[in-house]
Amino acid sequence: MPHVKVNDLELFYEQMGSGDPVIFLHSSYSRGLLAFSSQILDFQNTYTCYFPDFRGHGRTRCESLEWSTPQLAADIPAFMDKLNIEKAHVIGYSMGANVGLYLAARNPERIKTLTIIGTSGFCNPEGAEDFEPERLLEQGKQILINQMTERHAEAHQGNWQEFMRQSANDWRRYPDLTEEQLSSIHCPVLIIAGEHDTYAEADRIIHLASLIKRSDCLIVPGASHRPHMGREQPVLVNDRILEFLKANFNL
Repeated sequence: MPHVKVNDLELFYEQMGSGDPVIFLHSSYSRGLLAFSSQILDFQNTYTCYFPDFRGHGRTRCESLEWSTPQLAADIPAFMDKLNIEKAHVIGYSMGANVGLYLAARNPERIKTLTIIGTSGFCNPEGAEDFEPERLLEQGKQILINQMTERHAEAHQGNWQEFMRQSANDWRRYPDLTEEQLSSIHCPVLIIAGEHDTYAEADRIIHLASLIKRSDCLIVPGASHRPHMGREQPVLVNDRILEFLKANFNL
């Protein structure tokens, strides 16, 4: 699959299906297709699906190892320009959901609809310190270290420690959109969270929905931070998103 020159990146992406464009934005420790493996078959029959690897992640290449949520959001319109995508539906998970919120606030003319999974819309730094490289080594988290080394080898050039530092720092700082900025989002927004997601608790989701005028919520029963993934509730989540996209087809 191709790399495309975007800003200072050789950005890797995968594309499949046909129809209206949908851009899937992955989470911090994942990469494009991996974060949405349970969505591929249900979405590619109706939509052209794009799965980019963010700056600093997966198979995207860049000399600099630095990145942040606002930088990732700035890369997506440039990616769309390269592929001649004027406007797209966006589906983001965890950090990718935060990137989606930045896009909807800063580039509203490029976003048809936004679906966010696993974010409250506000910064929640609790737990970030456990993912610093030194802490992972202290706690003997070799399986996670191996995953991050292999999964993001092209992006971090073999420096998994710096990748984890960047991720932890981003977790501590973002998103930092104000309530006024969130209230400025005018595209239809579907907010999805697992019932037991400690990063997107129900009261925070309700508050976020109160700020975004054209929003709706789905709290997925029994689910955790990854309600769209296998072994959780991907069928329920997929059906709800597809219904949401169909209802806003003519935007």
